[in-house]
Amino acid sequence: MAETVFHLPDLGEGLIEAKVLEWHVAEGELVERNAPLVEVETSKSAVEIPSPQTGRVVRRHAAEDDSLRVGDPLVTFEVDQAGIVGTVPREGRPARRVRLRPPEE
Repeated sequence: MAETVFHLPDLGEGLIEAKVLEWHVAEGELVERNAPLVEVETSKSAVEIPSPQTGRVVRRHAAEDDSLRVGDPLVTFEVDQAGIVGTVPREGRPARRVRLRPPEE
């Protein structure tokens, strides 16, 4: 098992902070990826943030009515495997070339 911290994401439109309105998960609870995690309020609207992964909530880093800045820790998860999503590109020439013009006849 590994622990990973999820930080308050950039909510767009130049917003730099948000206030926690309501938690949808408790510490110790198992949460599925994309399940509702927390509802926050910005100066423009209320936004529900989904869980970025499946795991057990080890710690909520803010209480309801607390304000957080973008990038502040929001939740610590205990997950089965922490790793990189996707693949790391290999160096070298690409295996396939794309023609920008049809071949001349």
